[in-house]
Amino acid sequence: MSTTASDASSAPRPEDPLATLAALPGVPGTVESVRKAVDRVYGHRVMRRRGNEVTAEAALRAARGSAALSGADWALEEVRRRSDFGSDAEARTVGAALRLNAEAGQLLSVWSQSPLRVLARLHLVAAGGAGVSDRTVGRPRLAGESVVEAPGSGAAAPDGGASSSGAPSVGAPSSGESSVEEAPAQVPLAGTPLPDADEVAARLDGLARLVIATSAAPALVTAAVVHGELLALRPFGSYNGLVARAAERVVLIGSGLDPKSICPAEVGHAELGRAAYAAAFDGYLSGTPEGMAAWITHCGRAVELGVRESTAVCEALQRGAA
Repeated sequence: MSTTASDASSAPRPEDPLATLAALPGVPGTVESVRKAVDRVYGHRVMRRRGNEVTAEAALRAARGSAALSGADWALEEVRRRSDFGSDAEARTVGAALRLNAEAGQLLSVWSQSPLRVLARLHLVAAGGAGVSDRTVGRPRLAGESVVEAPGSGAAAPDGGASSSGAPSVGAPSSGESSVEEAPAQVPLAGTPLPDADEVAARLDGLARLVIATSAAPALVTAAVVHGELLALRPFGSYNGLVARAAERVVLIGSGLDPKSICPAEVGHAELGRAAYAAAFDGYLSGTPEGMAAWITHCGRAVELGVRESTAVCEALQRGAA
């Protein structure tokens, strides 16, 4: 996973590359810290009686956080009260995030057998009603197709820009296909060449094989790699950031780390901020052990902040304030 584009095709791969990442300096401590935080919130007395309410609130806050990272930074109460999510690009982004979080829990059994089917479904759900061309929805982009993260925004925006020279590869080496126009109001990640369609297909296949294969790696590591690789590839014509974060959620739920979906990493990613998100993602793109460890650690911190958010929800429910 940590090989760069120049040596990805020749370097031997370990039998369990995810477990190799899990052993990087700093990662075991992050994994343990996340595990303890998750155990604490699951042990909260409110979870025994009102767990469904915590799950519902976590889903709402997760959607708000993911949409914020894609440029639709709405207040939580605005997300809660709105019913029309088709009026403009920001509203469509928030609506897509809400739909994705509602759908994620329905795809757990399919994910372990066919991750690519789940990713296609996630994009179909995200793009529903967004006005994007039907021929581009629910499938990886083809040669020459562009990426517009938020349809209707008027600019192509790389919600997770992939460097064609340094991204870690689970498939073919990167070659770069086309550039995307930067949209500073949406995501503070530099516009860089898109991996071409052949590379996207190869690396998606490699990612799917990693997910399906038995690994000793903790769920956090797998979730971080799935999230980072999808950001790097931008495999769809729109909403790649939302889909990447929804896939991270699917891994965390399906692995058993967060089976009730009450630890919204999206909340943590948003709280840490888009600049920190971009900086950590640069580490993933670098493909170095230090960079990969920094990305996994960032994702772990996001989960911990999600735990803190849901703990606050539990405390509010206990006081009768929510």
